Amino acid sequence: MLVLYIQHILQKRLLVLQNDNFKYAVALTGGIATGKSTVASLFMMHGFLTIDADKITHKLLDENHWAIADMFGTRYVENSKVIRKKLGNLIFNDSTEKQKLEEFLHPLIKEQIIKEAQIFEMQQKPYLIDIPLFFENKNYNIEKSIVVYASQEQQIKRLMLRDNCDEFDALSRINNQMNIEEKKVKATYILDNTQDLKYLQNEVERIKKILID
Repeated sequence: MLVLYIQHILQKRLLVLQNDNFKYAVALTGGIATGKSTVASLFMMHGFLTIDADKITHKLLDENHWAIADMFGTRYVENSKVIRKKLGNLIFNDSTEKQKLEEFLHPLIKEQIIKEAQIFEMQQKPYLIDIPLFFENKNYNIEKSIVVYASQEQQIKRLMLRDNCDEFDALSRINNQMNIEEKKVKATYILDNTQDLKYLQNEVERIKKILID
């Protein structure tokens, strides 16, 4: 009951915050293992302010560990911290549990993103909001988007190397998101990460010039 009450209060607070407008925001997104985190770091080196939805999520999970324990069981919490990998395995294999988590967590994430965005909006210059599932969830009225692109074959290879998983597991995780080719079509700007780091740095420089001109 307490979780439901919090969700109700959050919905009311979000209605008040809806006038955020995200006028200067640019959504940074892509697929798993396309190199979005590297791109975000490169943009920050160019002085771009960035809001990281994943970091906000991790922080909120631990702050609300009691709610996670209440919803899914105490086995997903240890020393007041959520065991993210264990919880991730649960929601990856159970769409009902995934929906339950999203209904609780997404309003909290959105509230925090809006609060940070309101501060960045005062700068009156472009800034990035790093949102992995920007197109999937459609939670943010952000007009412009950057998709960090790599082919699905590259995603598989990079994910297997990064997470030490097999091809089947890598493909399953990739297929749990919108296809990268579809995201590419929806993007305002496509940032190509199919080659080496030097090429990627040039791509970031190219998009940077477009955003600040």
